[in-house]
Amino acid sequence: MLDPLRAGDRLRLVLRGAWSGLVIVVLFALYLLLWGIDRGLARIAGRRVTRMGPRVVQVWAALALPALGLAYRQRGEPISGAGAFVANHSSWIDIVALQRAAAPFLVSKAEVRAWPGIGLIGRAIGTMFIDRRPAAAKLQEAELRARLARGDHMALFPEGTSSDGQRVLPFKSSLFGVFFAPELGGRVAVQPVTIHYRPAPHLPREFYAWWGEMDFATHLRDVLARSAGGSVELIFHAPLEVARAAGRKDLAEAAGRAVRGELERLRG
Repeated sequence: MLDPLRAGDRLRLVLRGAWSGLVIVVLFALYLLLWGIDRGLARIAGRRVTRMGPRVVQVWAALALPALGLAYRQRGEPISGAGAFVANHSSWIDIVALQRAAAPFLVSKAEVRAWPGIGLIGRAIGTMFIDRRPAAAKLQEAELRARLARGDHMALFPEGTSSDGQRVLPFKSSLFGVFFAPELGGRVAVQPVTIHYRPAPHLPREFYAWWGEMDFATHLRDVLARSAGGSVELIFHAPLEVARAAGRKDLAEAAGRAVRGELERLRG
């Protein structure tokens, strides 16, 4: 249980909240403008010419992390071509950190589409919302294959939910099947990513985790008000070769082992 907010915490909350709101409004407007230019150039050239919009997303994320009291650290290099980052999941901040690193498109549960503010931004930056109904499965898989075939890279949280950040849940293999589509010809890279948070010594180890029945607004308030001196580190492991995997379950297990092993090492 955290102590009540002190006067300094409340001041930090107001200043960070105001700054974050301004950054979101300005850069979101710029993103929409550049996204429109990207689309126009793509129609003229018959293919994608630039990726100006995602660069704005990276700038936003680079500004957002310090506003959340987090230093950004990275080991390894993210893939730049078609493929997927598959990572452990403990917080909404995971998304900010991945956007800071590589601006991938996100794969999220359909319910997020209706969340105030977050759903709107998610739709604008190209998030793919997965509907769990069997009738939607084939269409969604076809869209994923199309996006990978044109060279996009996505971010996937195979645990299927978030945790307290102190462990890695088993990776579900359901979405890994798309990487074996014949039209992709094994050209897709699957890169495991370990996300690790280090709060300041006076905060709980699971401070940045947002999981279970936690209220988003309360967690956001606590992070803006209390977070100082923390860090988030992304470890980009060697990409896994789809062609060498026996199937989707084998690929999911290999990715899970890489992520879990590194998190255990860092926590130990």
